[in-house]
Amino acid sequence: MPKALPLMVQGTSSDAGKSAIATALCRIFAQDGYKTAPFKSQNMALNSYVTLDGKEIGRAQGVQAEAAGILATTDMNPILIKPTRDSESQIVVNGEPYANMKAMAYRQEFYEKGLRIIGEAYERLAATHERIVIEGAGSPAEINLNDRELVNMRVARLTNAPVILVADIERGGVFASLVGTLQLLEPEDRDRVIGVVINRFRGDLTLLQSGLDWFEEYTGKPVLGVVPFIPDLWIDAEDSLILHRYQGQRETPRDLDIAVLRYPRISNFTDVDPFFVEPDCRVRFVTRLEELGEPDLIILPGSKNTLEDLQFLRESGLADAVKQLHVQKKSYVVGLCGGYQMLGLTILDPDGVESPLQQLDGLGLIPMTTTMETKKTTVLSKGEAVFAGERLEVEGYEIHMGQSAYEQVDAPFIQMGERTEGYCQEERQLIGTYFHGLFHNDRFRTLLLNAIRAKKGLEPIMERPSFVALREQGYDLLADTVRHHVRMDVIEEQMKAYQEKEVRI
Repeated sequence: MPKALPLMVQGTSSDAGKSAIATALCRIFAQDGYKTAPFKSQNMALNSYVTLDGKEIGRAQGVQAEAAGILATTDMNPILIKPTRDSESQIVVNGEPYANMKAMAYRQEFYEKGLRIIGEAYERLAATHERIVIEGAGSPAEINLNDRELVNMRVARLTNAPVILVADIERGGVFASLVGTLQLLEPEDRDRVIGVVINRFRGDLTLLQSGLDWFEEYTGKPVLGVVPFIPDLWIDAEDSLILHRYQGQRETPRDLDIAVLRYPRISNFTDVDPFFVEPDCRVRFVTRLEELGEPDLIILPGSKNTLEDLQFLRESGLADAVKQLHVQKKSYVVGLCGGYQMLGLTILDPDGVESPLQQLDGLGLIPMTTTMETKKTTVLSKGEAVFAGERLEVEGYEIHMGQSAYEQVDAPFIQMGERTEGYCQEERQLIGTYFHGLFHNDRFRTLLLNAIRAKKGLEPIMERPSFVALREQGYDLLADTVRHHVRMDVIEEQMKAYQEKEVRI
């Protein structure tokens, strides 16, 4: 079987659009009949994805696998770094927790092992696929880190992949960032860049043309394409850096007001994405007490450091405000994963799994105690929920370190075979669950929103968007846009040419 042809997408900075371009390329190659896989050697993200065998990878690679029409595996992201505290992260290797490490220890002690893990994972993918779309991280021009980096040009050399450099024109200074990045690369790495893509362009392309001509003449690198900004593209993100883009609805008047508590270690915030496509919902991320108001729905999302994020809620006054709104029945409250744990009576961390804090009182709304454990639960889950007088199938995924025990199980939410999961008191307007992806279940989301509408004296909306269908349409829209605006013929030619060159690590 011939070895896969690789292509690497790097960026001039974080959030340049690497993940979106890589997702588009996965879809394009799959549409063209190639068995395609994504690959990101090392990913730092708090939004993660659970594979079919219950392992954990970065969410972007799970999404890219979906775009390529294949099941995600840990080989697509063999190293996942999940920040827990400043300068400390949980290191996930081949989908399972490896250790909590400080940044310097990771750099000094893990490098050789990491390089071996990455090479083995890539070789397994290359043996079973025809195209591999590799995504870098941050910038390849971080000169203080490049001697021991595991995710940019080191991986391009390891896999002998040509590189596309992506820059975000929305940030301003697009030509400076492209030229500066190229100039800071080592000559052999600069030669590996086959061209650049300018991302998120708005306006008249003719006004940009003189800059494109100058860039090509100055650097000798072709502009492979200028990709326009695509509004309302609901493809899961992995990095909290993009949360500023969620603020667009803050002042939009809608029937229903949804407040999402944004604590410092928020994770899997894409759980709330489906509400952004609902015609009657305004979604706000809330950090300060004065921003909260009296929303119709308060969501406590996941957290990578539940105790310290709970302490943040207490110190900011948000914890007391949420509890008061609940007692007064002014707001529905839903806690997901870490947010679910915060709604309980107590959270214990006797072994310092997440934090030096060994115990904190929760909001006391759910009669349960959570104890943090070193063993992580990562599993795809499904069950039958009862809500608004209906029994409905719900699917999701669980990623959590803690185990929760109830004083009395008087209001279970989801029946999973012989066991129950979560907590639901409809009359108290309170739900807690370990199920990430709960709101992606269209029927449950419809019932919840219409229950809130009924409470406000509003007529129900029965025909609501299917978020799963919108995401599939998003993959196609993204692929069509990139195919139309990027020189795919040049990319294909260079992918084939590079496999004839000597591999240098």
